Formats: sequence, structure tokens, C-alpha cells
Amino acid sequence: MTAVAPATEQLGAVLRSLDRVVVAFSGGADSAFLAWTAHRTLGADRCLAVTAVSPSLAGDEEQDCRVLTAEWGIRWETAATDEMASAAYRRNDGDRCFHCKDALMDALAPIAEREGATVVLGVNVDDLGDHRPGQQAAAERGARFPLVEAGLTKADVRAASRAAGLRTWDKPAAACLASRIPYGTPVTIGVLKSVEDAEHALRALGFGALRVRHYGDLARLEVPVADFDRVLEARDDVVQAVHAAGYRYVTLDLEGLRSGNLNAALRD
Repeated sequence: MTAVAPATEQLGAVLRSLDRVVVAFSGGADSAFLAWTAHRTLGADRCLAVTAVSPSLAGDEEQDCRVLTAEWGIRWETAATDEMASAAYRRNDGDRCFHCKDALMDALAPIAEREGATVVLGVNVDDLGDHRPGQQAAAERGARFPLVEAGLTKADVRAASRAAGLRTWDKPAAACLASRIPYGTPVTIGVLKSVEDAEHALRALGFGALRVRHYGDLARLEVPVADFDRVLEARDDVVQAVHAAGYRYVTLDLEGLRSGNLNAALRD
């Protein structure tokens, strides 16, 4: 028995207690493992994966969700969300994620009602330690976090996914595109498109884990420290790719990739 086996068994127990679930499916390691486990535990008829589609979701991610669910035989559909219609979301203050998840629940709640199911999100134990107002919004609307209830950390999810042979086990975290925009800078379709285009172009150059942080006409690139040499070796192509996305200046963050690092501004 592996070290995470008891927790994964507990995850199965949590899912069986819910009986029918609608998984908010972003295609990341957490939601992928949750959807895969729910499908295996409950069966195709009682598990539905739903991907929220909006300007804050990169097109590459939507396509990967489509491919993953087809590979695993999971029922899947998309649901359009309209967080951009909310002035509070576009204002991009510290509660932006609350309004985003509220819009997500607006889209998922009717589907869950149709399915006679509970909405479940791929939140893990480690996520509880960061500023995540979206979790509050989802919980207030009746969503459950089975990975948390089973005591699974991010490392546990990756280990269990790897043991199960899921190709998502080492997939880099891919938060919504709005997370690249510093708090206080309005979220617009144009800004989201610039970020998406820049990151898409950089991935085409072979960079997997990365963030393009948006600061007006300046893009701040975050990649793992181990990739710094590769960025410098491909400097001309990197600069050209980011310029083509609409940025005038290109910088490399010497602290490297840090998930959720823009939240530090809320603690200053």
C-alpha cells in the first residue's frame, strides 16, 4: 500500500457518500484526478465533468479538457460563464476570485440540479493556506471539496495520479488568465488575450511551467529557476513571441515561478 492509499480510499468514500457529482473540470492535476476517481468510483452515469468556458480560460486548456475526458471515457460538457459581466470582477480587487467562482456556480448549479448531483471542486489541502476567496463563494453555494475532505495535499494528488498512470500527474498548475493581472488593474478582454497569446507562444517554444504577468506594456515572465538558461538561450525568440502578443517590454523575474505570488500585495 502506498503512502497516499488511505487518503485515496477516503476520497472514494466521500464520493460514494455524495452519490452523484458534477466536477468543475479545468484539466489541471487536481480536477483531473478528482474527475478520474469519481468516474471510476461512481460510474459514467453518476459523474459529469464540466469545463467553464470564458475569456479567462486559455483555449489550449479547453482543448486539453476535451481530449482528457475522451481518453478516460468521462462524460463532459462545457458551460459558458459570464464573470466579465460583473463590474466587481472587472475591477479586480482582492475578492476577484469570489466573483469568478460565484459566476461558475451560477453556471454549474442548473447542471447539477438536472443531474441530481453535487458540485465538487478540485481544491486540495494546500490550497487552504492561500488567499482563495473563490473557495468561500463555492462553499456558500453548496459545493464540496472532496480532496480536502479526504486530506489530500497537492503532492498526494500528483503521487496518486502518477501511480494511476494519469498523464496529468506532473502537469504544471494553470490558474485562470486573470490571475496574471495585478490586483487593481482592470480585467479586460484585451488584456486576457495578450496574456493568452504570449503564454501560448512561449509554450510553443518548449516552456511548460510559466506565467506571463501583465503590467501594462511590460510583461514579467516567471519560469522555474532551472529554465533561466533556456530562456536566455532562446532570448530572441522569447522577445519576439512576447512582442507579438502586444507587449513592448519583456522582463524575466529572477525569483522564478511562484504560484499565487500576486497575493503578496494583499499582505503588504
